[in-house]
Amino acid sequence: MTNFALQGTGVHATVVVAHDTDGCVAVLRARIPPSDSTHLLLPGGLPKPGETAEDCARRELREGTGVGAGEWRALGSHAISLGSPARLALFLAQDLSAGPYELTPAEEGYTVMWWSLQEAIEAAAEGRLLAGGSLALLLAERALRR
Repeated sequence: MTNFALQGTGVHATVVVAHDTDGCVAVLRARIPPSDSTHLLLPGGLPKPGETAEDCARRELREGTGVGAGEWRALGSHAISLGSPARLALFLAQDLSAGPYELTPAEEGYTVMWWSLQEAIEAAAEGRLLAGGSLALLLAERALRR
């Protein structure tokens, strides 16, 4: 497992494709301030001080979906924009197990949906997913075919 260090390398957030045995992935529906509009996103988020990218991804998956994973694969990292050192670390999580939700106050009101991988990729192609989800889904699909 590649272990991206979050501090000092420009990796500032994570995105997780949580893929279950039925071929579905976790998609979150969230009302995000300040626009208070509804968005679709994959699990993931910002690191706490000292967390590795994988530790952050594990925590964010558990907090946002109540799901843990026994198998983790780094899919790579993604530049957020030109001219910015900030990067997203992308992960595929499998061997999922249910646990308690650990939503933070900022995540209250998130809804977890389970979509087929193809349905999620179609939503990404239509521009309906935020924060690196599109690339993460495509890389996950490629990794799953191997």
